[in-house]
Parts: sequence; C-alpha cells; structure tokens
Amino acid sequence: MSTTAARADELRSVLQETLDHASAAGATAADVVAAESLALSASVRLGEVEKLTDAREKRLGLRVFVGGRSAIAGTSDLSKRSLRRFAVETVELARVTAADPLNGLPDRGALATEAPDLDLYDTGATIVAPDDALQDARTAEAAALEADPRLDNSEGAEFSQNASTIAYASTLGFDGGYRRSSFHLGVQPVATADGAMQRDYWYARARHRTDLEDARSIGQRAAARTLRRLGARKVKTQEAPVVFEPEVAASLLGHLAGAVTGQSLYRGTSFLLGRLGETIAASGVTVVDDGRLQRGHGSRPFDAEGLPTRRNVVVENGHLRSYLLDTYSARRLELQPTGNAARAVDGGPSSSPTNLYLEAGQHSPDDIIGSIDRGLLVTELIGFGVNQVTGDYSRGAAGLWIEHGEVTHAVEEITIAGNLLDMFRDIEMIGNDLTFRGSIAAPTVKIGRMTIAGS
Repeated sequence: MSTTAARADELRSVLQETLDHASAAGATAADVVAAESLALSASVRLGEVEKLTDAREKRLGLRVFVGGRSAIAGTSDLSKRSLRRFAVETVELARVTAADPLNGLPDRGALATEAPDLDLYDTGATIVAPDDALQDARTAEAAALEADPRLDNSEGAEFSQNASTIAYASTLGFDGGYRRSSFHLGVQPVATADGAMQRDYWYARARHRTDLEDARSIGQRAAARTLRRLGARKVKTQEAPVVFEPEVAASLLGHLAGAVTGQSLYRGTSFLLGRLGETIAASGVTVVDDGRLQRGHGSRPFDAEGLPTRRNVVVENGHLRSYLLDTYSARRLELQPTGNAARAVDGGPSSSPTNLYLEAGQHSPDDIIGSIDRGLLVTELIGFGVNQVTGDYSRGAAGLWIEHGEVTHAVEEITIAGNLLDMFRDIEMIGNDLTFRGSIAAPTVKIGRMTIAGS
C-alpha cells in the first residue's frame, strides 16, 4: 500500500526492518507503529511570556505474537543495533505471558487497500515561528481584557501547534502512513465585580491554520462568556428543562462513546451492553462516528490495526445501530470490527471514536432558549459523576437561568442529575449550531427535565 507522505516513507524502512527482526526471533505475527512529531507551545499572561516550548520526538512501538501470547514495547532508539535487540527482547517477553486464543492481527482480507487524502496536513503553515505564536496569544488576551474594565486579570492565553507523521506496518503485508497537523489558540480572562471574581474561556482548534478563528474574535468571545457569569447565584432545588451549550453537550457524547466502545462492553461496564437495535434516545437523535471527515480532528485513513476507517451510524433516529470496535473486542463480542482501533505508540490497540457527533437539528439556540418558561442553560460542567454501568449522571454545573424564554442571571454552585438513558430519550430540541472544535462535537441540546440541586 502506497503513501504520498514523504516523512512516512522515511519511517517505513525502519518498520519493515523491525518486523524482520521480530520474525527472525520467532514471532508468528507482529505489527509496528512509528510516530515523529514536532510540537510548539507558546503562552502568555498579562502580555508576558509564561512558557515557550519546542519539542521533537520520534518513537516506535512493536506488538508481537507468539501463538496466542503477546507483548508490546516501545523505544525511541531507532539505530539498527538497538532495533534488533529491541525486537528480540519483545519476543522473549511474549513467550512468558499468558496465552489468549483471541489475540492476533485482524483478518488479512479486512485490511485497508487505499489511503484517501483527508487533507489533515497543512503544508503551508506547518512550522509557526515562536514570535508569531506569542503574538497570536497576546492578541487574543489583549482583545479579551480591553473589552470591559471589569476584565482586570487573566489566567493566560496559549497558542500551540503540532505536526506529526504516523506510519504503520504488519506481517500481514500492510504498509502505510499519513501526516497530520493541528493548531490551537485559547484564552481565559478573569472579571471582577462587587468583590466576586469569575472566569471563563474560549478557544479554536483546526487542522489548517487558515481555518483557525481570528485571535481577536477568540478574545472577544472569551470576554463575553466571562462577563455573563458575573452576579452568579444559586437557584432552588427543582426539576426543570436543561439546555446544554455545544461545548458541554459534546460531553454527553463522550459518555455515550464510553458506553459503545469495545473494552467497556466485553468487560460488562457499559449501560448499553446488549442493547443493539433498541431505542435509547429520542426519535430525532442521530449520532455518527466518521473517521473520514475532511480535515476532521479524529480523521485518519486507516486505524491502528490497518483497517479502513469509515462512517459508522451509532444511533439512528433514537435506535442504537452500532458499537465501535477494534479487532480484539469484536472477537470477544462475536461481532465485526468497525475500524475504530486506536493506540499510543507503545501501547496496544483499543477501540475509540474518531469524529463522533450528534447531527444538527433545525432549531436556533435562541429558539431553544425561547421555548423554556423556567430552566437552566448549562455553560460549564464540574467533576465527573457518571456511572458507566448504570448510566446514573450527577455533575456540578454553572450556567445561566432562563425565565419566560429569556436569560435572566448567572447560576453557580448547583448540581444537575439524571440517568443518561433517560436524558437521551428526553431530548426535545436539537440546535442547528454544530461546529467541530474537537473530535467529539454536538450542537445545542434541550433535555425536557432534569433534577437541579441548589439551595
């Protein structure tokens, strides 16, 4: 299998050499992944430089099988002598591990046979000068602080970028690679009024720098989000409609992802185990995992086992249609892998979402807020109080209170509670404001009723 990535080409001979050493040492099968990355991070606080880092790394991870026994190891020493010793030692380690008959590489016939160009790499702006990175961070912070005199402090602004090359090969004959880049800019201002301080943030993330939101716009958005939190107070404990802004609505999909990935299913720690085909959400809810979105934050042409990524409809009009599986979890569950294997360089594959999103609805955020007589708009979630076995949900929250279809004041020191299945089934409105700021995304979502615990 060919690849157009020049840096990946340079790594491929190293991968094949490592596989040859593993086979000569007695491995019955093996796969190897290598990643080379460049990362720059520049942060400022009140205009002064707080951090400037430039890191480069190259690592290789080898997984070997000796029958049903396996071992995984990683190294950053890619010299020829070291690779031979590394492969031999990894095979020796495999010989002393417990056998698992389900261990092994995927079926040869399931391997990807092409690597589509998903436009993940910005060739025009891969290396950003440190001065330019610092200037973007300063511009975002300055735009936030100059928006209002009550914005009198900052927790800083940061610009970061990463460019990486990933190559993968196995003894099944698979040999491929790709490049990807990412750019991030965020700022977190602090506002003070009547002796009380509030902070909030805004950020942008993109595969291509030209897609990154303007630095001043990021600062201005962060300022507005911070100012609206001034005067926050508790509300009385009650049951009421709850609206999740897109950034926090995405966290609901994160909990869903944890319940549909293979390892949680075969370990029996998922509230969605055995529910394929059942209704688990409202009829308008469709959730998709698409590993081949152009410029997607979670996109890749093939997964960590060489299987083609694809579009998986996880929930279709409220019905659970698919889990997200790597080869091992698929074998445990007696299902087929879905191209969702992911791995750290020196770790083993496990199932993970790629670009997981809730399809947009037809309602504007203003229409959703206007539909509520009395309720809560959640803008921040605090802590992690979710039981993945039962679906029970309880998290600290902050946000804005809604009265007669209008936002009236900020709210803090409250807890929202429910059950994830009930919450998904009680989704009444879905916004038209879907934007991909990460690999998990959702528009504004209205849930008909939840418990709000306050004073």
